[in-house]
Amino acid sequence: MNLHIETHGHGEIPVVILHGWAMHGGMMEPLCEVLADRCTMHVVDLPGHGYSRDSTLSLEPSVCAEAIARMTPEAIWIGWSLGGLIAMTAALEHPHHVRGLGVIDGTPKFSRGEDWPHGSDPKLVRQLATDLETDYHGTLERFIALEAMGSRDPMAEVRHLRALIFQRGEPNLRVLQEGIRILETTDRRAELAGLSVPSAWIVGHRDRIVPPAAMAWSAEQAHGSYTEIAHAGHAPFFGYAGDVANALTPVLDSFR
Repeated sequence: MNLHIETHGHGEIPVVILHGWAMHGGMMEPLCEVLADRCTMHVVDLPGHGYSRDSTLSLEPSVCAEAIARMTPEAIWIGWSLGGLIAMTAALEHPHHVRGLGVIDGTPKFSRGEDWPHGSDPKLVRQLATDLETDYHGTLERFIALEAMGSRDPMAEVRHLRALIFQRGEPNLRVLQEGIRILETTDRRAELAGLSVPSAWIVGHRDRIVPPAAMAWSAEQAHGSYTEIAHAGHAPFFGYAGDVANALTPVLDSFR
């Protein structure tokens, strides 16, 4: 399986932290730093990403969630972007293991459709899939720019993300393509009303990948808390890690 999981922090609350598509667990360091006194965090490099690049495990959310659950204690799961979808899946399918859920700029359905006005343009997803075949590095560069768009200082955030993304090596192309397919086809909306664990839904107001309306809708369906961080984009823990941590407080406080 070869999943790389690091442990950070020394607090009493166990937490599993999952990064987004094409990234790695090291990207979550700003959030880990502000939670370190309160939480012990199991920070995962998802299959094909970071130090888990050679993992043969599928990125499919149910498969991935089950594998991570076997390797970690009962905990609150916090996921960003695609990691949010995996954390959401774990909370829905393993509620006795996942004691609470924090979703940061993640959504139960990524692509917009006739019955889902809060998604991203499906052309964006298809273009990412096509571009990966012909221009691997250029596609990741464009995705970084899209993630940084809307932040207070997008150029600085692009430089920061660019410096971090390959810090643990290049993500596996096969898994990147699998991730695109997952974003294009997964839909967990109908199940959110039955979510049985406390949840917090956090989004950057200026996010250009996951519309805040998708997060507000999800929070309402799941009877969770909703926080919109005014000046943040798709990665609000860069520059606003304290605000993200504060928004997670209702879920962290629920752990017993």
